[in-house]
Amino acid sequence: MVVEVGYARAWDVRAHAPWWPIPVAEARERDAAGLPYVVVYRTAGREAPLEVRLVSWRDHYVGLWVYDAQGRRIYELDMRLLDDPERLLRRRTVGWSYAAPETAEFDDRCPRVTVELFPDGRGRRTEEPGGRSGGAHVTVPRVREDERWMDRPVFGEWPLLSAEVHGLTEPSFVEPYEQPVDETSQRAAYDGDDNGVDSAHGDDDGAPATCWRPPRPAQPGPLTELFRRGVRVTDGHHPEMTVVEPRRIGTLRVPSGLLAVSGPDSDDGDGPHLTVPVPPGEYALEEAQARHTYHCEWRQGQVTRTDTTAVRVLVDDAPAATWEMARRPDHDPRLLPDGGIFGFVTDGATGCFADAGAWEPLIALYEKGLIEGDPDLDPDAYEEISDSMYLLRTRDGSSGGELAAFATTGDGTYPVWVGRSRAGAVVGVVVLVEGMPELLSDGEAATGP
Repeated sequence: MVVEVGYARAWDVRAHAPWWPIPVAEARERDAAGLPYVVVYRTAGREAPLEVRLVSWRDHYVGLWVYDAQGRRIYELDMRLLDDPERLLRRRTVGWSYAAPETAEFDDRCPRVTVELFPDGRGRRTEEPGGRSGGAHVTVPRVREDERWMDRPVFGEWPLLSAEVHGLTEPSFVEPYEQPVDETSQRAAYDGDDNGVDSAHGDDDGAPATCWRPPRPAQPGPLTELFRRGVRVTDGHHPEMTVVEPRRIGTLRVPSGLLAVSGPDSDDGDGPHLTVPVPPGEYALEEAQARHTYHCEWRQGQVTRTDTTAVRVLVDDAPAATWEMARRPDHDPRLLPDGGIFGFVTDGATGCFADAGAWEPLIALYEKGLIEGDPDLDPDAYEEISDSMYLLRTRDGSSGGELAAFATTGDGTYPVWVGRSRAGAVVGVVVLVEGMPELLSDGEAATGP
């Protein structure tokens, strides 16, 4: 069986077609420079590709998508280039089974198996025989060390990894005819159809939004604007919201110089989930709030309310020049999926800021007061806060360190964003209590759901 190999700058996921085909020489140059490109494997008489390889060495990523004859993705492999430049970690694989030729791609009822592997030997295998709508069976995968890693092939010498799936025992490879690309026509084909640069991914090729892009961790978004009065935003549910003056709830004492941000309800005895070094001191606790008006059927009229969008510890009044996601020393961003996060975990829709130096006594007071409801707690050590996303404050008498717990809108993992000045000093630590609102430009009005 003859397999044709073609190259392109990107792969259009919606059209199942290469975007901006390129010659082998340009693909080789992009490979050497670490720039994104794709490799498409086809056979004559078949409209759908056999597989598509997605490469971006600068993002430590190589992907593989395998298609069936109906053009549906049946297998996906996510590989990561870590510290060893000669091998790739098989980070994540997903396989889908379709009941019939007419079954839609990624149908919620399609059985699927997902395997996640980590470089330290850990892993997780998730079987969903009923698809997303059914239950899941999670086990530890039995994977040998040589199955966890793959040698990094040189450019042009990648094997057809899906050959067995397609029943190709000895495929032979040829480069397809390289047709020059009319750049004007290529761009014009997408005019008015999601064309434009994807600034969130830093892509400078101008590929349409329907194209694959290398995975990047979640980005902070316009966090500073959430605390700037008069800024207009939308949360996706309310078409227009206006940021009001940040609400100051009190202060937090951090005499140890190490700020903890964690889920106090899921403490596993290993200390706080995340810590951020700050100068020892006492810092303001604030809520970012936005006001909106909506029609209330119950009151049969317009109602105005103010919602909290984020909480923060204000370390310094200097503006944040950059924002970064807080992480532990063992958190490797090269392993994250697109939009992936590190953060603190909560099982009770609660997070907290605290002095990490007094973590254990502060958590003990939190549990006695909120969990056990101890009525005999010293009011100087335990204080409930009303009418706020901040729920309570505990104080350690010996060190003076404090903990302030706040509500989130649900369970799960919440990223922690650290703002830094131009000089690199921490000026604020922010947690979004839900999702990141979107800014509205002048004259722009969002539409409702």
